[in-house]
Amino acid sequence: MDDLTRRDIEKISYNILKDSKSFDTFPTPVDQILHYSDFALDKSIDLRNVDQSFFGKLKEKSQKSLLTAISKVMGIFDRHEKTIYIDSNINKNLGRKNFVKLHEIGHGILPWQNDIMLALDDDETLNEEIEKQFEAEANYFASITLFQHDRFVAEIEKASLGLGTVMQLSKKFGSSVHSTLRNYVLKSGNKCVLLVLNNISKSEKNNIYTNKLSKRDIFYSSRFLKELGTLNLPEEFGFKWNFIQDFMFDKRYNENGEIDLITAEGEEIECEYHFFNSTYNSFVLIFPKGEKNKAKIKYILS
Repeated sequence: MDDLTRRDIEKISYNILKDSKSFDTFPTPVDQILHYSDFALDKSIDLRNVDQSFFGKLKEKSQKSLLTAISKVMGIFDRHEKTIYIDSNINKNLGRKNFVKLHEIGHGILPWQNDIMLALDDDETLNEEIEKQFEAEANYFASITLFQHDRFVAEIEKASLGLGTVMQLSKKFGSSVHSTLRNYVLKSGNKCVLLVLNNISKSEKNNIYTNKLSKRDIFYSSRFLKELGTLNLPEEFGFKWNFIQDFMFDKRYNENGEIDLITAEGEEIECEYHFFNSTYNSFVLIFPKGEKNKAKIKYILS
């Protein structure tokens, strides 16, 4: 996204939070935002096993724009019926459900998406480049709305650096740990990094040839990039890595990890790390040894 689009999305998100009286209400009242947006919600359908009869119920025009607003088949926005469908399989995961709802609201509330989709109603689908852009825009809308703009930053600044703070903020804003960790690092004034790993199955753990975790994503705080640059890390991590040992020994949390890392420029850094295993992914929050946040509040994992 270019800066102009980003600012437009921020303005729309800010106004909908303000006008729906959702600012400073915790967890972020997603259903209140949904009601204000005047969209209907249907969460009774298993979107991963839906048959063609479901699509047949939709208006012909809706079918052409329907699949452009699909978010990994967890949510669908039917523009012409102003209805959001949320996969029933994610009802137990409040954080993910909230994000998917806001993602689909984003598809409906961003005015240029509506204009372009209607203009292309005679085409079979939107072209791939526009689809990717629309998904990125809806994700950005969902993230800044769920974390209420500068409210999340204010919470970061008054709490200590670490996984305990992230878990507390996840509960406070009604977000998943994954999205909270990502946003935490990207908005942090500290030098920190989030490494996201793809977990392997129990059977793969027992196979010496497959017991490695692959890198899914990595996120750097702006201060880390400015002062230290990027890290020299592989695409796969084996048992020699301390946080892989945490995973292999079935630890869910570890707030006492230590590890030496090397930057892309060849500088060696003594680091601490906090580890969290969410079952689907493992998360490694990394920061240089001694990095602290001068804060009054310290959250400790129970």
